[in-house]
Amino acid sequence: MTEDGPDPRPNRPPETEDGRSLLALLDELRVIAQNGLEYGDDGHDAHDEERYRRLLDLTSEWYGVALDLPPAEARDRLAAELGHATAKVGANAAVFDDDGRILLVRRADNGRWDLPGGFVEPNETPPEAAVREAREEAGVEVSVAELVGVYAVGPDDEGSPHAHTHVPIVYRCERIGGELDGSHESTEVRFRHVDDVSAWHTKNEQFARDAHERWVRRDE
Repeated sequence: MTEDGPDPRPNRPPETEDGRSLLALLDELRVIAQNGLEYGDDGHDAHDEERYRRLLDLTSEWYGVALDLPPAEARDRLAAELGHATAKVGANAAVFDDDGRILLVRRADNGRWDLPGGFVEPNETPPEAAVREAREEAGVEVSVAELVGVYAVGPDDEGSPHAHTHVPIVYRCERIGGELDGSHESTEVRFRHVDDVSAWHTKNEQFARDAHERWVRRDE
């Protein structure tokens, strides 16, 4: 339990003295193994492939230990990652009302506030994902006005519920319809002034402040 709510990942692996975690190490090893197998036809012999598969097996086993998952489930999750291993991409919608308040959802898992957003689906563009997430998580229809920024949230960042690095892309959006309505992932949806929020999820305060600057200067 933290002062702002429950820890979003209570079984988070311990960090080393310099702040690194087991998850960061496993991510690096996974990328080496997975990309080695992906490009295995580019001059690698059978021994290289065997080493990469063994490395991926070990990574799967220790992901299971770090995340308290059965090794088989951890292995299945990694097996579903096809092609070149890269960071997850997400999209967030920054929507403001006429008073400059930003639309936020209060997460059900940790009670913290964030912008409507989520991972980009296959064959979906990031702007399309931002529009979809605003509808699904907050009940509003929006159109994308401009790019706010591209960020990175790592597994070691405070409050991150993810085992891997993900790259959120934040868009300032304009509301064109719909009514505020949350989802099973949230307990509350409403417009709030950025300075009135103290319990932010991961880097969402930075997202919100950067987006608010864009909103203030929207007519320049």
